[in-house]
Amino acid sequence: MNRVIVIMECTKCKNRNYTTTRNKKQHTDKYRLKKYCPFCRVHTEHKESK
Repeated sequence: MNRVIVIMECTKCKNRNYTTTRNKKQHTDKYRLKKYCPFCRVHTEHKESK
């Protein structure tokens, strides 16, 4: 099992909005994606949190 479920956290408001999966062997660093935050109501960068 190389895929892991990760939780994405907004960098502005710190709310955890999204879950996704990533491959641990191919992507060793943490994910940083630009997603829509419903609390901020704008597209912000979301980072992987624990």
